[in-house]
Amino acid sequence: MRAEGTAGERTGPGAIPLYTPEQRRRRDATRWTLVQGILAPVQFLIFLVSLALVLRYLSTGEGAGAATVSIVAKTLALYAIMLTGSIWEKVVFDKWLFARPFFWEDVFSMVVIALHTAYLAALVAGIGTERERMLLALAAYATYAINAAQFLLKLRAARLESSPRLAVAG
Repeated sequence: MRAEGTAGERTGPGAIPLYTPEQRRRRDATRWTLVQGILAPVQFLIFLVSLALVLRYLSTGEGAGAATVSIVAKTLALYAIMLTGSIWEKVVFDKWLFARPFFWEDVFSMVVIALHTAYLAALVAGIGTERERMLLALAAYATYAINAAQFLLKLRAARLESSPRLAVAG
């Protein structure tokens, strides 16, 4: 789920709230919050399987087909979560992308999408060797892992903000 600022900005007196009361109401009322809550872990599971397949191929030279299919599946899952995430952002913050609360996550998401898309373009165009494309996929996966960590920190910050008892204990 999306929130505002970094987790470090959320602690201490005078911290800017993650959501205005109206944004929180819209976040809680929209079905897109549930869609994001389902797609995020599904995408992460696809990522883990694909990562294992890519690493297997890179270490043994076997399983290129399975690794390729898994990278395409991961990229399609990424596209789905980005599309529905932009809808979620529009509903909650009235901006399709780069709303202030998610500006840096959205910027980094563009790098993630660019690398995944570069892999697909190289695959379709037959650019590079299989190994080079797999290394490109690993670069895309590294950026995805960083981006996923950004969003997990936001989710934690949102939970801490919504539960004052946890914020004091956290």
